[in-house]
Amino acid sequence: MKTLNISNASKSFGDRTLFTDVTFTVNEGDRIGLLGLNGTGKTTLLDGIVNNSDLNTIDIEKPKDYKISYLKQQPDLDDNSTVIDAVFNGSGEKFQLIRQYENSLAKFNANSTDEKIQNEFFKLQEKMNAAEAWQMESDVKSILNKLGITELDKKIGELSGGQQRRVALAETLISEADLLILDEPTNHLDYEAIAWLQTYLSKYKGSVLFVTHDRYFLNEVATRIFELENRNVTEYDGNYEKYLQQKADNEEIYASEQHHKTQLYKQELNWMRAGVKARGTKQQARKDRFTDLKEDLQNKPDVQKEMSIDIAQQRLGNDVFDIKDASLKFDKHVILNKFSYLVSRGDRIGITGSNGSGKTTFLNTIAHQLPLDSGEIKTGQTVRLGYYTQQTRDMDPDKRVIRYLESIGQGARNNDGTQMSASQMLDTFKFDHQMQGAFIRELSGGEKRRLYLLAILMDQPNVLLLDEPTNNLDIETLTILENYLDSFKGTVLAVSHDRYFLDKVASKLLIFEGQGQIEESYDSYSGYLERETAAKQAKHHEDKAQKHDEVKQRAEETQKAEPKKKLTYAEQMEFDKLEPKIEKIDDEMAELKQQLNDSSNDYEKLMDFQRQLDEKTAESDKLMDRWEYLGQFI
Repeated sequence: MKTLNISNASKSFGDRTLFTDVTFTVNEGDRIGLLGLNGTGKTTLLDGIVNNSDLNTIDIEKPKDYKISYLKQQPDLDDNSTVIDAVFNGSGEKFQLIRQYENSLAKFNANSTDEKIQNEFFKLQEKMNAAEAWQMESDVKSILNKLGITELDKKIGELSGGQQRRVALAETLISEADLLILDEPTNHLDYEAIAWLQTYLSKYKGSVLFVTHDRYFLNEVATRIFELENRNVTEYDGNYEKYLQQKADNEEIYASEQHHKTQLYKQELNWMRAGVKARGTKQQARKDRFTDLKEDLQNKPDVQKEMSIDIAQQRLGNDVFDIKDASLKFDKHVILNKFSYLVSRGDRIGITGSNGSGKTTFLNTIAHQLPLDSGEIKTGQTVRLGYYTQQTRDMDPDKRVIRYLESIGQGARNNDGTQMSASQMLDTFKFDHQMQGAFIRELSGGEKRRLYLLAILMDQPNVLLLDEPTNNLDIETLTILENYLDSFKGTVLAVSHDRYFLDKVASKLLIFEGQGQIEESYDSYSGYLERETAAKQAKHHEDKAQKHDEVKQRAEETQKAEPKKKLTYAEQMEFDKLEPKIEKIDDEMAELKQQLNDSSNDYEKLMDFQRQLDEKTAESDKLMDRWEYLGQFI
């Protein structure tokens, strides 16, 4: 069994210590979710495991052939490379061979009559046979397809940031590493891709260490939780749900112990100060106990003050936004098409849909940052708007944290009417006095987002527009924000793909389907996704049946017109590979059926297993049809 042992991992810069003497073991088969407040050093720790020179100290013990593959938050890809070159960037012989074959295939498809291109292509086909590389190529193409990557010859520089991120994820997953380290792997993935990734990682033969804000994903994948807090790592067994229970139990026990020790310490302190005369040998044990208690309380971290959002809001009337016949178009992309909608006080609206369908643009029009082509949006007179955008705005990196917040306002009132200073508000958002004096450029990306959120709430808005708030906010901050929104008396419109967040926050959904089509739903987001998945499956089966009939009819017509006598060279190669593929899929289907009969699996897992079984059945049917057809001419 291959294991990775990390010990004595420490990182400090200036007067700030992120973590010290971090020690843990990654066992084969572990699925470890790494949690922690933004700024505690999660990404720094991941970077340090891969490039240990980034840390002050770290000791790594692992087998010589131990391979780590790392997905960074910001992919480092060559803009001039094609997708296929980037994905098959590994140094292994099979990777190089598949990359050569795919490039040759592209040339062959473009110019199949060129004799030189033909010869190169057929030689590479033989090499693929000899190296038994077809299965790897098939697996990789399946991964790319699940992640929505289809244009393999496109340049990396021509892709969007989200597409580049998916390419980097595909490159990481196919690397056959002993350990996958994934920093926010679900960013820029839709629901179907996330569901597929959950299943893929759960079955991965090696180990996985990952950071994510997607709590459903964390709950489904993780078998252990590492929490980075108080400059060290605390380990928990089980998934996110079990972590929450253990964490709550531990906090309760710790708080009780600390209260008892504090009371005992005060008694001992009074005794020491009383100046008891005749402190002889009998009193030494008591003096020692006093010293031990004092050191214990000083060395142990304080019970963490709970981060809270206790900010009053301005009164809001019934009228918030009245949207009438709103239309907006960019080039050929229709964002809004005579859209009318009334947003009222107390509404909790989740806005979701495919990338590029116009969700952020819609928020920009509501905030009057982008004019409509036609129609109007009337904003209520009492609306005090707070807009949390995807980009952190107006944040001077050379300004100190406390000065930045003071420039927003001198403070706000909490719900009991008490005035709070900027320093007090920063303190409630886990910015200690040292961090309050730091320059904004010294903050982590997540800390900047937390500060940005505080700045918006400090203005005491009664209407909140939230554009992808779960990106780059840690789980603790998200939980606090969700609880705040639960008691928020104003109106919330939130763009998000995060199932957990929308299930907790939204009471209705606006689904942007593209080209100006917007559907309203009163389902939970999870309920909506299940309904959409079922509809897609039904449509897939219908299309598959229709396509099967069309293919069969064309084959019959072709045979009548010109009876086929034997297989071509390419068809013979295809036929030889079909039977192993069918056998592999049959084995996978048998395993899925076994999982469906396992009563210990919960509803979400059963739904996922059924979806996979439907996909495998459709794929098997297609391959069998082809195998039967080609088999006639053997």
